[in-house]
Amino acid sequence: MAVKQTAGRNVLGEFAPKFAELNDDVLFGEVWSRESELSLRDRSLVTVVALMSQG
Repeated sequence: MAVKQTAGRNVLGEFAPKFAELNDDVLFGEVWSRESELSLRDRSLVTVVALMSQG
């Protein structure tokens, strides 16, 4: 798998490389890209509603 540079890796790469790796590869690479379970639209709606409910 190719390593994809993202804003998380650019900002946290030197300070917390493992966290940047988990953030990019696991959260956005594996979890966020599961299109068979929820569409991009639905995932985005869930994210926005969760953020709004926190105030």
